[in-house]
Amino acid sequence: MSSTTVSGTGRIDSLDIVRGVVMMLMAIDHVRVYSGLPAGGTDVGIFFTRWVTHFCAPAFVFFAGTSAFLYGNKTQNIKELSRFLLTRGALLIVLELTVIRFGWTFNFNYSSFTLAGVIWMIGWCMILLALMVRLNTVIIGSTGLLIIFLQQLFSYVPAIIPDALKSTLGGVWEFFYTSGGQPLPGITILYVLIPWIGVMAAGYGFGKILLLDPPRRRRLCLQIGITAFVLFVVIGSWFILSKPAEADAPPFLFQLLNQKKYPASQLFLMMTLGPAIALLPFVERAKGRLAKVFTTFGRVPFFYYLLHIPLIHLSAWLVNLLLVGEINQEWYTSAPFVFIEESSRWSLALLYVVFILDVTILYFACRWYARYKSNHPEKKWLKFI
Repeated sequence: MSSTTVSGTGRIDSLDIVRGVVMMLMAIDHVRVYSGLPAGGTDVGIFFTRWVTHFCAPAFVFFAGTSAFLYGNKTQNIKELSRFLLTRGALLIVLELTVIRFGWTFNFNYSSFTLAGVIWMIGWCMILLALMVRLNTVIIGSTGLLIIFLQQLFSYVPAIIPDALKSTLGGVWEFFYTSGGQPLPGITILYVLIPWIGVMAAGYGFGKILLLDPPRRRRLCLQIGITAFVLFVVIGSWFILSKPAEADAPPFLFQLLNQKKYPASQLFLMMTLGPAIALLPFVERAKGRLAKVFTTFGRVPFFYYLLHIPLIHLSAWLVNLLLVGEINQEWYTSAPFVFIEESSRWSLALLYVVFILDVTILYFACRWYARYKSNHPEKKWLKFI
């Protein structure tokens, strides 16, 4: 691999940059949550503020699989890789249900609202991937693609569950794929595991491409990324144009870009992963201050994630205090599910001001932690955060 791609620590710089970009974009959407502005709609500014953040979860999960492959390739020890994925996955699940949930809501009323969010999903996907890593890499990647493109088949699983077990197993299955059943009480499911385990497994298989010589690697990244995005445009456009036009339908572009995220449809994943993969060759030689910022975020993404939610929450308190004289914590007791009356919502400009300030704070915190982590390789627990 070229020296322009691999840093002195053995990390792949382009992965860190792309991961850093999506981490920064993620903060936009989470500031939006606390601003009270809706997730989309027909307002151009709000629609694209939400749309641009759709790249975050797919790219992060996909490249988490790639990073797992590269970690295994570095250690040449499948047992160690499997143990790492199991341990880190379990840690993510625990932190989602405790620390992260508290950061969102700032309350300890876990019985009334607990969220199975993106970190929960990534944790379980890592555990499932840990069970797969003994298989051939091509088989893992191909299985991931099959799960993505045949995901709707999983909605029929509850139909084969015996009636005596439906009330229990049907609820458990809702964690895997949305099938119209009742999930287990006391927990809100935002991210089901399918197709996301497929995305992570496909990312694991993609890792082999990053070990190729630079010209071939760049060519394949462009071919895969552009092909996925073109297929999204063609198939998505066909679906829209083949249906009778409705009088109150949003503009064509809004319909095309507004793909199903929960659970993530095939078109949603092609729309988001295609550009993310195609971007890799262009950032391999990225230099300058902005590249440095993205690389810093991308090297410590989970530290960033743990810090950014309570920081944004506290920022919302401060903004509300300045605007209306109250922190209005009652608005956020079930965050990220937030509803605020239109008269109390922030402006889009204010949303971006808060985002820029918070990301600046996060940069200095992540820069410190990245240096601390690099300077203390003897502290093995640091690799989990």
